[in-house]
Amino acid sequence: MWVNHFLVMRRRVCMNHFSLMVSCRIAVTFIAALFTAVGPVGATPVKETPLPVFQLETVIKLAVAGNPLIAKAEGAIDESRGREIAAGAYPNPTIVGGTARGAIRDPSQDIARTEYSVTLQQPFEWYGKRQARREAAQAATAGATMGREEATLFVTTQSKVAFYNLLLAQQSADIALQNVETVQALAKAVRVRVESGEGALFESVKADVEVLKAQQEATKAKSLIQVERAHLNALTNGALSPAFKIEGEFRPPMRGLTMQALATRVYASHPTILRLRKQVEQADASITKEQASRVPDVTLFGGYAREIGREAVIGGVSIPTPLWYRRQGEIAAALGTHRYQEAELLRAQNELTRAVEQYFQEAETAAERIEVFEKGLLNQAEEALRIARLSFRAGAASLLEMLDAQRVARQIRLEYAEARHELSIALSKLEGAVGGAI
Repeated sequence: MWVNHFLVMRRRVCMNHFSLMVSCRIAVTFIAALFTAVGPVGATPVKETPLPVFQLETVIKLAVAGNPLIAKAEGAIDESRGREIAAGAYPNPTIVGGTARGAIRDPSQDIARTEYSVTLQQPFEWYGKRQARREAAQAATAGATMGREEATLFVTTQSKVAFYNLLLAQQSADIALQNVETVQALAKAVRVRVESGEGALFESVKADVEVLKAQQEATKAKSLIQVERAHLNALTNGALSPAFKIEGEFRPPMRGLTMQALATRVYASHPTILRLRKQVEQADASITKEQASRVPDVTLFGGYAREIGREAVIGGVSIPTPLWYRRQGEIAAALGTHRYQEAELLRAQNELTRAVEQYFQEAETAAERIEVFEKGLLNQAEEALRIARLSFRAGAASLLEMLDAQRVARQIRLEYAEARHELSIALSKLEGAVGGAI
């Protein structure tokens, strides 16, 4: 009897102990979940730092302020100004002095004294040579100034191109992410139909494959954003930071542009043309300077000399005689430089004219494409997608037809963004070829 009573009591104790352990585990799990949701006591929730957002104007200012090409051009200006100062300087005089202990070699006169002499030499440069050298230095300074304008124009154009490339990458990524969400919702609806017996298993597999393809495209679009972001940041010398966003719109089509007006602007005000013209002027002045250098410079000198038994005031003139060589080599080199600079000017004019024609036609073609999209192609693609969705929900359209309509609509949106991107790139490069904003 007592044995049975002992076994019953032991069973009750074990059951109570088991219930207590289960209750403790439930309590611990609940508390852990509560701390996970709420967080540590006194801790503040961590907020993500928003990425800095830049617009096109800010990007251009940062690029012009920090790009090394601008600093290089400004250094060339400082160098040219220093050469201009040196070209306008007058030759310095030369002072020659000497002293020695001298004695008269006569046994009857034992005289020894200190002898000395001082001579002042002043060269006088031929006026025509000095004037030509100054004109060459002034033309070089003006050309360096145009070089800075040329560098600014180049950096501005490259910044615009990189900005619009990143903007296209962002919009492409947005389209890809929207496509992922749409395909995932479609796959979910297909699975429901398959589970209810209204659809074939093949449709579910096909929908899952489309989801994977859409996710891969979204990943590729995000990677392209990183590449274009790094390119744009490099143009500003890292002023945008590694992680940032941009805001802006693609450029609208421009009306009223003519090739004749744009070509006239190229010849009149493009920094590259102005810089090369100044280099031609510099070469002209160098020819004049070398030709004037055939006339020898004159050096006047005078001095005082004291020797034992005599003293004298000395004066004279020194004139080099160009008898054997009259700077034929330097003149020929200057003529060759002048011919080279004229050829460079002509080449630049032809290249810029060709570039204006190319980018003008590209802008016209992109504007025509945009007009086709906006006049009906976008709306038609969206309407076809809407009808396909309704038909698919009603069971009148197959999964393949729905996916095809979805793919066409996404491709049309992407091509529309690419057309606007091409127009913006063409207009930006056209401004670079013309020499300024249009």
